[in-house]
Parts: sequence; C-alpha cells; structure tokens
Amino acid sequence: MTTKRPFGLPSARLIVIAAVAGILAGAVAVYVSSMGSGNGESGLLAQSSGACEGAVETVKSVSQFSKGQVAAMVAAQPPRPLDLTFKGPDGRDLKTADFAGKTVLLNLWATWCGPCREEMPALNALQKGMGGPDFEVVAVNIDTGSDEKPKAFLAEYGVDALGYYRDSSMGVFNSLKKEGLAFGLPVTLVMDRQGCLISAMNGPAAWDSPDARALITAAKGL
Repeated sequence: MTTKRPFGLPSARLIVIAAVAGILAGAVAVYVSSMGSGNGESGLLAQSSGACEGAVETVKSVSQFSKGQVAAMVAAQPPRPLDLTFKGPDGRDLKTADFAGKTVLLNLWATWCGPCREEMPALNALQKGMGGPDFEVVAVNIDTGSDEKPKAFLAEYGVDALGYYRDSSMGVFNSLKKEGLAFGLPVTLVMDRQGCLISAMNGPAAWDSPDARALITAAKGL
C-alpha cells in the first residue's frame, strides 16, 4: 500500500520512476493521427490542425523544460486540438473545449494503479500552488463501477484541491490508447488555452517539483 506523504515532498520512489521514464522517453515522439472528434468511433481529434498553428511556439518552449522530474514529457508533433468527454464534479458531461481559455494538465488515474496513487498528492500540491483562472489540474478517475472507491481514496489521502472528474466507461483512456498517447496509467497531457495538445507523458512524475512548475509556467506562456 502506498505510504502517505506530506504534500510538496516527492517520495524517493516517485523521483526514481520519473527519472527512468524520462530516459525511456528520450527517443519517443507523440504521434497523433488526424481523425474525427469525440470519444467514440469517430476519434478524438479535430479534422484540421489549423486552429493549433499558434501552439507551435508553445510546444518548442515547453520542450525546453521537459527535463529532470518531467523529462518523460514528450512534445506533440504537431500540436492538435483534443475533443475528449468525461463527467464533471456535478455529474454532467464535460468536454475539453469547456476549459477554453485555461491551460490544462489532464491526468488519467485509477485507485488500482500504484504509480497513480503515488503521484496524486503531488498533483494536488500543483493545483494548490498554481491552480487558478489560467491553469487547472484536471485529474480524471477511470475506475469502473461506483464513485465509492475513488472518493474514499481522495478523502483518505487528503486530496482536497482537485475537482472530481470521472469516466467510469474508460472511454477517454481507450481513445488516447487508440491514438498512441496512452500505454498504461497514469497518463498526463498538457493542453493550451485553445485546447491544443502540447505534450504528453506516460508514467508518474513529481508534479510538486520545481521542474514541473517551470514546465507549466512555460505552457501558460508566462
């Protein structure tokens, strides 16, 4: 069982895992095919990447900060608009487009995923430290079944800054897997204010580290 740890203090195991993931990601490129939109059979990407032409410079900037604890973050080539659907805190359907105007770190996690449990406090700390009108950590739980287990986990670990986002159908994960963006859990995407994919990572990271904060600052264009 994962040992609880104070927010802002990455565990040694998480740091080691993140470092190994960074080495493995060194020669990997994020491949995104141009398909339709939505989580269903039509795919998750908009037909045209024209809307994301302005994101090219952001991708370059973020790539310079993909090092250290977030070295496994790989640039999207090219940046493309994402169209994903999941449940919001009120139980209603949300789309990535609903976060327009806000830089988003989208993370998929599950209670049965050990590395997910390990990094959740760090995601919570990142939201506490940098969350606001221009940035949000959107951690989407993909446990099947009821809300009982994920809510109990968040309460037990004191995760109190993250909104409760859910996709019990695992549709978001399966769509990202189909597009070559997700190979397991956790998986994390960075999207800009226009909902364009900037970069992606498979595996955990110390999101409460200076490296992570620097990467998010670059993604925000500050």
